[in-house]
Amino acid sequence: MDLKQYVTTVEDWPTPGISFKDITTLMDNGEAYKYATDQIVEYAKKVNAEVIVGPEARGFITGCPVAYSLGVGFAPVRKEGKLPREVIRAEYGLEYGSDVLTMHKDAVKPGQKVLIVDDLLATGGTIEATIKLVEELGGVVVGCAFLIELTFLNGRDKLENYDICTLMQY
Repeated sequence: MDLKQYVTTVEDWPTPGISFKDITTLMDNGEAYKYATDQIVEYAKKVNAEVIVGPEARGFITGCPVAYSLGVGFAPVRKEGKLPREVIRAEYGLEYGSDVLTMHKDAVKPGQKVLIVDDLLATGGTIEATIKLVEELGGVVVGCAFLIELTFLNGRDKLENYDICTLMQY
């Protein structure tokens, strides 16, 4: 299935010059959403994932159905102040400043094989911070899976030591 035909490009959003890749038109097509999810599930099986980790918010949309299909747990990574129990944190750089991601201290067990799932690999900063959180807890990142990769932003450079699966590249 050509998943790109289900992604809508929105020009000049959220700012002029940006060609935003809108996955909501993929998600609202049951056959395409299922196909994309199934592709990531097959990758998760190949890398023997024991838990799925996804950064907010679209990592939830892509990661939760993968976890459900595999019958494994899902651990959310959230912005600071969003998780109710004891957390670990990782600061990461943005174009103009920085932000913080957090994860519950008990979300991943030492030695547990983790697949990180998100909708988009762009610069790699969010995923790099997510990897730091998983590894701080003793988890083993067996792969990172994305619906879309924006190759011109070179996000793979920050993830060069990790196995990556992307379903579409722009």
